[in-house]
Amino acid sequence: MAKDVIVALDFDSKEKALAFLDNFNEEIYVKVGMELFYKEGPEIIKEIKKRGHKIFLDLKLHDIPNTVESATKSLMNLDVDMINYHIAGGEEMLSRSTKSAKELNKNIITLGITMLTSTSEEMMHEDILIKDNLNIEDTVLSYAKTGKKSNLSGVVCSALEVPKIKSELGEEFLTVTPGIRLQSLNNDDQKRVVTPIDARKLGSDYIVVGRPITKSETPFESYCEIKKMFLGE
Repeated sequence: MAKDVIVALDFDSKEKALAFLDNFNEEIYVKVGMELFYKEGPEIIKEIKKRGHKIFLDLKLHDIPNTVESATKSLMNLDVDMINYHIAGGEEMLSRSTKSAKELNKNIITLGITMLTSTSEEMMHEDILIKDNLNIEDTVLSYAKTGKKSNLSGVVCSALEVPKIKSELGEEFLTVTPGIRLQSLNNDDQKRVVTPIDARKLGSDYIVVGRPITKSETPFESYCEIKKMFLGE
């Protein structure tokens, strides 16, 4: 199974995102989230695709089943490589949407959001009101089981939860893990974080890395260093 580093393009304009990508003379995997997509619309996806990069469109879709399925069909026109949904939307929403996605693009990777890496166990209990007898790992695994039952390709989770998911749901069920930091950096707004080396040892299939690359004075060199750590080269 191929492993890769996905660079989070957390910029507020097309100009900044494309200027950042000018640092790369090879195809990379990038994540376009809500900030950039809502500002620039589908055109930013087309521009990045013209440069040959793969795209994880991170919109965390979550609504009634019919709305999300229709949105999915629209997004397939953009030829993205990876999309995601909130598993909290339920099995019908997930099943219908991923079925439509794969009918239009057989190679699309469909992912389910389990518990955001900015969520602590205290927040999960007090803010989201998930029962006190359930810890984050149990909750993430339960969500992941719903995702697999709904025919998703995998889930987005912390690397800390990957071993349990792989053990229960199999190695082929993908895990995409944000919350990646280098030891020399602080944790910012993330709570459940690991290093690229830790993510490799824990079994992550993809890691999503933003600030350690996008805020670097030498983005390409930082990307290569992190990729080397993750792939164990």
